Amino acid sequence: MKYEIMLKDIDLIEEKLNFNKERCITFFGSARFSSDNKYSQSAYKLAKKLADKKFTIITGGGGGIMEAANKGAFEAGHGKSIGINAILPNEQEVNQYVNNGMVFSTMALRKVALTKNSESFVIFPGGYGTLDELFEIFVLVQSHKIKAKIFLFGTEFWTSLIDFLKTSLLENETIKEEELEIFKLSDDIEYIYEEIIKD
Repeated sequence: MKYEIMLKDIDLIEEKLNFNKERCITFFGSARFSSDNKYSQSAYKLAKKLADKKFTIITGGGGGIMEAANKGAFEAGHGKSIGINAILPNEQEVNQYVNNGMVFSTMALRKVALTKNSESFVIFPGGYGTLDELFEIFVLVQSHKIKAKIFLFGTEFWTSLIDFLKTSLLENETIKEEELEIFKLSDDIEYIYEEIIKD
């Protein structure tokens, strides 16, 4: 039964994720932030600016950061607003600003769909799910499975994690120093926007 579910999810990826000619950006972040949260507002503004440049905005399709980014893309009216959701017990109703959505039964293939087409990833503060997605992207870039820009938004939030990477992983030689250069940390949506569009 699980095998059949996975096959359905694979078919969904092939059927709906044909974005070869589009420039896609994936936003990750907490589903629990309100719309007036400072991170949600930044996600909205950045997604809207990118959608105005006809980028396709991809999120997990839920609330919080995801809804804010989808809303920015939706209101720009130029780019697609994609929501790639999963069947979960909490937090995962598809938000109203998704104009092209899909729901996966398995988290593993949902992550494939979230990463398959994107040239850049913007990771806002979040919980376990966001960290799972963040490290998935780290590994894909580190192992040269994908080539993408990674931006961590929220210096105050992410600094302690970066310190941990330096003091625990780097000092114990489980990662190399250049592997800390695969991402950029910023609180400036203008900087991230310019970095994304310049290529």
